[in-house]
Amino acid sequence: MIELKNVSFVVPNEESTNGGEPKEIIKDLSFTFEEGKFYGITGPNGGGKTTLAKLIMGINPVTSGKIFFRGEDITDLSITERARKGIAYGFQHSARFKGTTFRDLLSIAAGTDNEDELIKIISRLGICSIDFLDNPVNSKLSGGEIKKIELATIIARNPKVAIYDEPDTGIDLWTIGPMVELLKREKEAFNTTTMVVSHNKAFLEAADDVILIRGGKIAYEGDLEGAKPILEDLSVCGFSNVCEGESYAECYR
Repeated sequence: MIELKNVSFVVPNEESTNGGEPKEIIKDLSFTFEEGKFYGITGPNGGGKTTLAKLIMGINPVTSGKIFFRGEDITDLSITERARKGIAYGFQHSARFKGTTFRDLLSIAAGTDNEDELIKIISRLGICSIDFLDNPVNSKLSGGEIKKIELATIIARNPKVAIYDEPDTGIDLWTIGPMVELLKREKEAFNTTTMVVSHNKAFLEAADDVILIRGGKIAYEGDLEGAKPILEDLSVCGFSNVCEGESYAECYR
């Protein structure tokens, strides 16, 4: 489905004032994401998780290496071109658009303003009120509401690949479970290859495959149980403050 071949991403060393060495964020990484699988991508902050996701979406250009989608080289394609091929991306911090309603955004994403079709989409998220469609997408919405709007615009397209960067950011603990179940249902219903960048145990337990990124490389691939020995030397975990201050090993028990 998505194949990375010797992908690297290098940025200038911003901390140097006299031409210091560039910083390699992703280091000669090769991996194949299989069609229809749910991947939980985790690891320490600064390890390269979000950068990897952005490389796949085309938000950042690779420095070297190739990215293939269903056998086609998409390395040099724009974000728009990748989106048209069926790759979708959910940002850690959802955008808000002054003067725009949820109905406007969803109609654009779904390619139709037919209300019956829009209702079918929001019902997949458990939104029962039609009035919710006419909410302005502004600062008055809660974190959970704005996240539902973003999720709706993603699933409206029935993407072949859906990438979510820390989707639990800004939402309460009681919203995480339903969100996990939504992504699992969408994966099963549409055979969506799903990638979730997260420290949250709920997403990682739901994943078919856990990928641990550390130092720009894949340190582990497999189930969550098998990742515990590697996670033991990581000092910070971020399960929405459920286990703040504990080690990864303690958090994952």
